[in-house]
Amino acid sequence: MAHTISDECISCGACSGECPVSAISEGSSHFEVDESACIDCGACEGVCPTGAIKA
Repeated sequence: MAHTISDECISCGACSGECPVSAISEGSSHFEVDESACIDCGACEGVCPTGAIKA
């Protein structure tokens, strides 16, 4: 199951830079994960300053 980004996201972009498969992009209100591209590695989760990314 892919990681998800909640509304706690502050759109800092830290997660998109860490994603090895470029599955994270800026959405209309916050960053979003492309579930079909996410490999569920968790690299994004550790760099999120607000804890908005969950498995």
